[in-house]
Amino acid sequence: MQDTRMSIETRRQVILAVKAVENKKGEDLTILEMDRNSGAFTDYFIVCTGTNPRQIQAISDEVQRLLKEADSRPNSVEGYNQAEWVLLDYVDFVVHIFSERARKFYDLERLWKSATRLTSADLAKKAAKPVAKKAAKKTASTRGTKPKSASTTRAARTKSTAKKKARKVS
Repeated sequence: MQDTRMSIETRRQVILAVKAVENKKGEDLTILEMDRNSGAFTDYFIVCTGTNPRQIQAISDEVQRLLKEADSRPNSVEGYNQAEWVLLDYVDFVVHIFSERARKFYDLERLWKSATRLTSADLAKKAAKPVAKKAAKKTASTRGTKPKSASTTRAARTKSTAKKKARKVS
């Protein structure tokens, strides 16, 4: 359950970052959901192009501003002064803001071709789905059934698995 909450929060932050890129007229916006089996170090890449160094920095500033308002700061920022390729690392997602020339040269979409391309609407749907499930659980709990905590369920599964393994051994 904790993993799901983190994932929902990550999607919401990615949506904010995308909104910031759109606010500053970033071009050729691409959202990549990284394939977990690819060895990727993050969950999402947001890739866009700025037309000049000032716009690239303005996009970076806007992403940082909107996410700061949501209590999220980048783990690191690289390339801001040169403004050819600004990288904002938020751990669960990375924002790449390229000049046209650098974007063509590095071609991240080709390098990470196993990633799934998403739209803003796709992200919004994914962020909203678990909320509907949560509402169903609340309804069930008002009928007198008590939902189990994630740790209780995990402990029960671990015990069950351990019992099955013990039976196979004996």
